[in-house]
Amino acid sequence: MHPMGFVQRYGERVRRLVGNVIGRHSNTDRCGTANFIICSVRGCSEAVQKKRFLVLEIGKLELTVRIVVLAKQVPDPETPPSQFKVDESTNSVIPPTGVPPVVNGFDLNAVEAALKLRDAGADVEITLLSVGTGFVMDAMKKPLAMGADRLVLVDEPELDKLDSAATVRVLAAAIEKDGPFDLILGGRQASDWDQAHVTIGLAEVLDLPLVSLVQKLEMNGDTVQLQRVIPDGYQVITAPIPSVLTITNEIGEPRYPNLRGIMQASRKQPEIFSLADIGLSTDDLAPKVQLRRLYVPESNRQVELIEGDDEADAGRKLALRLREEKLI
Repeated sequence: MHPMGFVQRYGERVRRLVGNVIGRHSNTDRCGTANFIICSVRGCSEAVQKKRFLVLEIGKLELTVRIVVLAKQVPDPETPPSQFKVDESTNSVIPPTGVPPVVNGFDLNAVEAALKLRDAGADVEITLLSVGTGFVMDAMKKPLAMGADRLVLVDEPELDKLDSAATVRVLAAAIEKDGPFDLILGGRQASDWDQAHVTIGLAEVLDLPLVSLVQKLEMNGDTVQLQRVIPDGYQVITAPIPSVLTITNEIGEPRYPNLRGIMQASRKQPEIFSLADIGLSTDDLAPKVQLRRLYVPESNRQVELIEGDDEADAGRKLALRLREEKLI
């Protein structure tokens, strides 16, 4: 590929990796070829920094797709609702004892989507990001055992009861702190509150394109080809990089971790940020929504049995009873 064609096609990703693209090197006596581009330096050695440029050989430049997957710890959705309690004084849900939390199932679909890109041959680095407190590592390391590379946690006691707006603010600050990225993936919604607000808000705060309900994705140069679920089929969409994508369960069942993955995950330690690390304080967590009351609704259902001499007689009596109640 011609150097300037490379710059036109991959320039934005190169800028995120090493700095601003200036142009191609044309001194053939020094380089021996024109297949070089010059970039401003960032994070290079002192000797290179003094020269104020960095020469990169196109054939050797590796463009890793850096994917951030949002992974929320939630109560196990398989737990019967009757086992949960509500503390109305604090407007909080009390999960049953002895039932460990899990990673939100839709977020595991997002991990699976990222892993499928790797399976297809893309050089992918997958970073899991979660905000909260009281993390259970056996749960949070499951996506690592599936094949993700890193786990980043923003862990503070004050992050226990965030609304969607505050969660978005913390996630955005953590993403910017952690470094360059190409895609942000999240599940279509969380299984605890089912609001589906966070990924949408994150795209707005980071000023990025958003594609929701993605069931398939493929890398295509500096874009990503997507299938988006709609009521009567799916749309085919091309999104730029970087973008925010919400992944639906149509992507396929998350893979089960194998023994090697479990062993590798057990040796990985999470990278933990505090609010101060990402440039925030508790003053930045003021809720936009005020939860007035959280309670378990009372059920006063009454069952009335309608009997008759036979099915026809019972049906006639049922119709009369429904008419009395003005239901028919």
